[in-house]
Amino acid sequence: MLKNTIEKVYFIILIVLFLNPLSAQQSNLTLAQIFSKNTFSLERSKTLKWFEDGNSYTTLIPSFENEGYYDILRTDIKTDTQSILIPATWMIPKGKDAPLQIEDYSWSNDKTKVLLFTNSSRVWRYNTKGDYWVLNLKTKKLSKLGGAKAKPSSLMFAKFSPNGNKVGYVREHNIYIESLVDNKITPLTTDGTSKIINGTFDWAYEEEFSCRDGFKWSPDGSKIAYWRIDASFIKNFLMINNTDSIYSYTIPVQYPKAGEKPSEAKIGVVNSLGGNTTWMKLSGDANNQYIPRAIWKPDSKSLLIQHLNRAQNHNKVTLCNVADGSTRVIHEDKETAWLDVVDDFQYLDDQNTFTWVSEKSGWRAVYHIKNGKETQITPTNSDMINVVLTDEKNGWLYYISSPENATQRYLYRTKLNIKGIAERLSPKNQPGTHTYDIAPNGKYAQHTYSRSGLPPITDIITLPDHKVIKTLVSNEKLKKQIETIDSNPQEFFQITLDDGTSLDAYMIKPPGFDSTKKYPVLFHVYGEPWSQTVLDSWGGNNYLWHTMLSQQGYIIMSIDNRGTPAPKGRKWRKCVYGQIGVLSSSDQAKGVKEILKMFDFIDANRIGIWGWSGGGSMTLNALFRYPEIYKMGMAVAPVSDQRLYDNIYQERYSGIPQLMPESYAKGSPVNFAKNLKGDLLLIHGTGDDNVHYQSIEVLINELIRHNKIFSMVSYPNRSHGIYEEENTSRHLRETLTKYLKTNLPTNRK
Repeated sequence: MLKNTIEKVYFIILIVLFLNPLSAQQSNLTLAQIFSKNTFSLERSKTLKWFEDGNSYTTLIPSFENEGYYDILRTDIKTDTQSILIPATWMIPKGKDAPLQIEDYSWSNDKTKVLLFTNSSRVWRYNTKGDYWVLNLKTKKLSKLGGAKAKPSSLMFAKFSPNGNKVGYVREHNIYIESLVDNKITPLTTDGTSKIINGTFDWAYEEEFSCRDGFKWSPDGSKIAYWRIDASFIKNFLMINNTDSIYSYTIPVQYPKAGEKPSEAKIGVVNSLGGNTTWMKLSGDANNQYIPRAIWKPDSKSLLIQHLNRAQNHNKVTLCNVADGSTRVIHEDKETAWLDVVDDFQYLDDQNTFTWVSEKSGWRAVYHIKNGKETQITPTNSDMINVVLTDEKNGWLYYISSPENATQRYLYRTKLNIKGIAERLSPKNQPGTHTYDIAPNGKYAQHTYSRSGLPPITDIITLPDHKVIKTLVSNEKLKKQIETIDSNPQEFFQITLDDGTSLDAYMIKPPGFDSTKKYPVLFHVYGEPWSQTVLDSWGGNNYLWHTMLSQQGYIIMSIDNRGTPAPKGRKWRKCVYGQIGVLSSSDQAKGVKEILKMFDFIDANRIGIWGWSGGGSMTLNALFRYPEIYKMGMAVAPVSDQRLYDNIYQERYSGIPQLMPESYAKGSPVNFAKNLKGDLLLIHGTGDDNVHYQSIEVLINELIRHNKIFSMVSYPNRSHGIYEEENTSRHLRETLTKYLKTNLPTNRK
């Protein structure tokens, strides 16, 4: 009888596994699933462009008639009716059989023309070069921009004039205006070279200030304001390609290292018909300052420029008369540490008030600046993270904040013209991370929500009631797959240091966790002012890999130290100035010591750490400075010596080397390599234009000098993300996983 019962149960289990093999396969994760087979592929929302002031939107959708190509679809929000505004058949060039493969598009103000971007190529991080075509919706005429002399994929940042009759673009470091009436092409600049850069930016401005598009039409369309970067004296860093040809060759990158003067930047204004440029007469040494942002005043007579000193602790907001280039400082912000560039920077309709963001109160807040008078809009005692929409018509400012939990993000709004009480709009029953793209009319938004272990869900919602009217992406399939994984949830907790500092942290325990046992811990770190790791949001492949490691007997943890960009006030973020790598690694080490007191199930003899980029630097600092704590570290693409990184980033946080040499000496992990006791794995791409391969070689020399044994894997011609070429991402994770299991064993049989 018992035997028959067992056989029946076994038979039922076999049937379940046969009917639902996916769930059985996914109970334990593999690197192949995560990094090769895309088993857990994330569905992403299509790029949405608001239309008709936000009452509708347009998207690219696969064409039924032309497989592999796209139509442009319009969706009415109220009725959810859809209509194809531009079928792929309208985007077939004359003499060709197939439509253009559209990557992006933009509308003229009157919506009678559309600018199509295709055939793009990469410029450092992003595909900003390509071909541009104009489609006239009235005549159905499709025209390629650039003229007969334009090389393929050579145009950048094309955009319509306000009246839609012209297009401006950058080609080979010069700015051109092309008439859509007679196709005449007018060069506005002619001196552009690889060293004289008009209308776009050099490597450092692009990387550290997110400056790419470097020209702006005036509101009335009569003029163009543009940046001119003179990189003549910026030294080239030479990367070496050893694999793509029999003989190696060098790849030069204009790269100003910390301590080197910045490239010379200036802003000029030229008539859109051509002619001489009027240069804005900014004070100071042009080779010791930055011009990261500029906006037109609505009357087209003036520019407002953010003018930063080299130390990036003094921002002079300068009003420039475009007729003669004369300037006047109308607002200033100063810091003892550093200032971030203000992105939420625009004129209001009265043409005399502009928006500003400052931490002068101790918290990041939005201000209105008018005639020298400041009015604070967002509350004190909590940080405004970023502005989502300034809705002047209805009198509201929408912004992201999270006053009660620095690991999460929510939408708030407050009255635009007075300092009022902030109102949270994100639902109380959705703890986690919320992002929004709000329509210009303030009535609707594209809303994306995720939390730890929950893939993103994207809806169209109404505001302010946050009612869902349409789900664009549910990721329901992925959600169900995640639910089948044998795992424990990511647990968030806080650590209190001896001085009262509170650090956010998370932990992933192994399935079948037993509190009476001792477990090895792998800490994931970043720790620099650029990013947080302890966030209550969908973590993508990193989350899946960490979960896989937990299945193999590891506890995964992460701590956000002081200096990370958490919404915890100015002091939290900027106390790290001049001690990057010092205070941060101290916080991490103290955090580990407190964790050992908090949890008996952690094996103090099996503590490992890993990180990428700034996290790689943190890994080195932790391993070298606190060898009694960390027994194993894996550093991917780290900065070993802060003097080797670019001047904009490193001088912002560590000071100018000539003035603060001790900051670099104390903060650079290479200077502490002699203390290595544990196991160290170094990984770097030889084609990394961001953190150069040089950084690893400098560290290797120091490790050799002190007879320190380590492991090293280099990836030929891979950039900072180490993802190019077949199987790279999988191989990198295989390398990390094998090293971890070998050098920080779980003692599982």
